Amino acid sequence: MEKDTNNLGQGSIGALIFRLAVPAIAAQIINLLYNIVDRMYIGHIPEIGKTALTGVGVTFPIIMIISAFSALIGMGGAPQAAIKMGKGDYKSAEKILGTCFGTLVIISVLLTAFILIFQRNLLMIFGGSENTIGYAVDYLTIYSIGTIFVQMVLGLNMFITCQGFAGTGMATTVIGAVLNIILDPIFIYLFGMGVQGAALATIISQAVSCIWVLKFLTGSKTTLKIKKEYIIPDKAIALGVISLGVSPFIMQSTESLITVCFNSSLQIYGGDTAVGAMTILSSLMQFAMLPVMGLTQGCQPVISFNFGAKNNDRVRKAFKIVLASCFIFTFTLWLVVMLVPQILISAFTSDAQFIEVTKWALRIYMGTTLFFGIQTACQQTFIALGQAKISVFLAILRKIILLIPLIIILPKIIGPSFALNFIPTEIASLFTHPEKVFAVFLAEPIADAGAVLCTSILFKLNFKKILAHGAK
Repeated sequence: MEKDTNNLGQGSIGALIFRLAVPAIAAQIINLLYNIVDRMYIGHIPEIGKTALTGVGVTFPIIMIISAFSALIGMGGAPQAAIKMGKGDYKSAEKILGTCFGTLVIISVLLTAFILIFQRNLLMIFGGSENTIGYAVDYLTIYSIGTIFVQMVLGLNMFITCQGFAGTGMATTVIGAVLNIILDPIFIYLFGMGVQGAALATIISQAVSCIWVLKFLTGSKTTLKIKKEYIIPDKAIALGVISLGVSPFIMQSTESLITVCFNSSLQIYGGDTAVGAMTILSSLMQFAMLPVMGLTQGCQPVISFNFGAKNNDRVRKAFKIVLASCFIFTFTLWLVVMLVPQILISAFTSDAQFIEVTKWALRIYMGTTLFFGIQTACQQTFIALGQAKISVFLAILRKIILLIPLIIILPKIIGPSFALNFIPTEIASLFTHPEKVFAVFLAEPIADAGAVLCTSILFKLNFKKILAHGAK
């Protein structure tokens, strides 16, 4: 049987973090497989693979919004529940869980209705074209029906891991991902359903994972239970959850806005080829960052619980371990991208020309990824400590304040005389405005570097003060 929450305040910090982080990392990676595996299979459909892949890529912003709402509630509620458990107040922790459950149900119903009504218009805004919109609508119509399963799995699974049941949390995603991998080729190829088959496989898999989560959180092994008397959302609790959850919500939901900005700009300057490359870049970036997110999620219960219990030495040790681990990983990832990017790209396409374009774009897009682990470790620690205001600012900083303006401004100020030095001739010939395509991709590493610097400074200035004040 897994260790209970009391062990979050005892034993080796390093061993505890990695005991929680390994399943969290596995869960993060496996969860993304729902979308990545779909894209891999779709990209290899004979004759239509490249176009279908681009169409499904256009649905990515809406899928990220669905996930973002689960983060709004799950990541807003789980750290607060862990802090309450650190104080020994398990009743309040269960009230938080109940409110989050009820709120997720309400959000699911509203999101499903909204997407089904407005999906075509949204997809065109998000970079769809006459060639790709049919595939995008086919995929999203089916996927949106399973919104409630996505909300339950992603939102409530955080309440499993925040109690220290990391293995059970990992099992949630393993069950669904394995089923998805099995069903994808059956529905896509054997039944000839194409992108609709990929979406159907995904929502069936999520439904099974949802049953697993609910069974655990109402069963005998969990410390915190979903109870009938708490599932009608409490206004005060919900507001507290949302205030802390706004930061991860912004981080995830703005992926949609960022994708809109990237895709719309790239569609103008580079056409479907540039948008298709961006689909692979965003998938790789998200996939590559999952171990970092898993590390910080594994550390979050340790930091939150010990912060609530006023064990500040353990909080400091936990942060140092997660900071070093995140930096080592992102530095290693950066080396792989710079030296052998084709290893990552070939999983998505077998088109030789498409691979060359994406290799070139990936090296630019992830140019400062080596430092990104620092920013993630500091930002996620602010969330674990319940620091809503700072977390929200940092979430807005990288994407809203820095990245979006850069996507718009850089193509206007970077000219051919500079940009063409970084664009191979055979790739430049594929785009109407190659220098502007280069400028759009360059916005990402510049924004990342600025965010890392600002986050590091804020953390240095505030960490000691937060520990001295203690949990509210």
